[in-house]
Amino acid sequence: METALTRLTGVRHPVVQTGMGWVAGPRLVSATANAGALGILASATMTVEELRAAVREVKSRTDAPFGVNLRADAGDAADRVRIIVEEGVRVASFALAPSKELIARLKDAGVVVIPSIGARRHAEKVAAWGADAVLVQGGEGGGHTGAVATTVLLPQVVDAVDIPVIAAGGFYDGRGLVAALAYGAAGIGMGTRFLLTSDSTVPDAVKARYLAAAVGDVTVTTAVDGLPHRMLRSDLVRTLEGSGRARSLLTAVRSAARFRRLTGSSWPQLVRDGLAMKHGKDLTWSQVLLAANTPMLLKSAMVDGRTDLGVMASGQVAGLIDDLPSCAELIDGIVAQAEGVLRGLSAGGSPTRDQARSITAPR
Repeated sequence: METALTRLTGVRHPVVQTGMGWVAGPRLVSATANAGALGILASATMTVEELRAAVREVKSRTDAPFGVNLRADAGDAADRVRIIVEEGVRVASFALAPSKELIARLKDAGVVVIPSIGARRHAEKVAAWGADAVLVQGGEGGGHTGAVATTVLLPQVVDAVDIPVIAAGGFYDGRGLVAALAYGAAGIGMGTRFLLTSDSTVPDAVKARYLAAAVGDVTVTTAVDGLPHRMLRSDLVRTLEGSGRARSLLTAVRSAARFRRLTGSSWPQLVRDGLAMKHGKDLTWSQVLLAANTPMLLKSAMVDGRTDLGVMASGQVAGLIDDLPSCAELIDGIVAQAEGVLRGLSAGGSPTRDQARSITAPR
């Protein structure tokens, strides 16, 4: 299934595994790349030295193209960009819009730049600055999210820019891929669906919580870090939503200290990152401090398996997923299903029930 995305990045299939902190590590990224999709390594929860080691591990596992996701507003963003360039990484993706200068530096080095955006105006800005493509996530997506559904946001962005658009938020199968292509997208991005694969290193107990969730069990809360955050509803989420401001801030400060020790960040760097986070957004300093809580709460679940102490970022599609295929099985199934749906449509009618069914990977 050749599209503008496959031509741009060199992958075989127009599917992107998004950069999920604590989840998108070398094993998942290399398995995705070997399956013919674009794996994205999440670097925000790594030190600079860990990032270089992770990139080299992915390269030892696959010869296929892959990418690295990083925060454009991080104090050490320049060091991380240098590693991407020096290690010959094919794609750089960003959770926040990178500067015009950062985009130019990466493009001059032959790196494909794909920022993630949540509004049409943001897509227009990074396109004007030279971004090669954009990943647009609608409100159905996991983690930090907006209020506009993918089916409304996606056509706005497709109509606004002349670069490839990757659709994210609500995708998990071949039918979704066909729908995204029909809207004018060049491919789809998926997070939760890749988290729920046998190649994901997320603990089995946590995966079981996702598989047991219904659509109504996926909620949006501002209690974790002051920003709309889509995740599985849990006892911890209910506790945070019922906590007073003083208790929440104390938890945030403690978590910031743990995150500083884990990543080797200095307190001045954390303050600079907080200032960058606050800049241009309607956030109070209380919300900025609460944001320090998020990485460690995510780690508690995604690495330590403590669903009672951690949060589980999730797209709404978690309520529709009930299997754990390998990345190869997942991608093969998505492509086969998409091709079947397209054949049904080209034959002059609606797809058959079998063609429209979700993929079923070996149990």
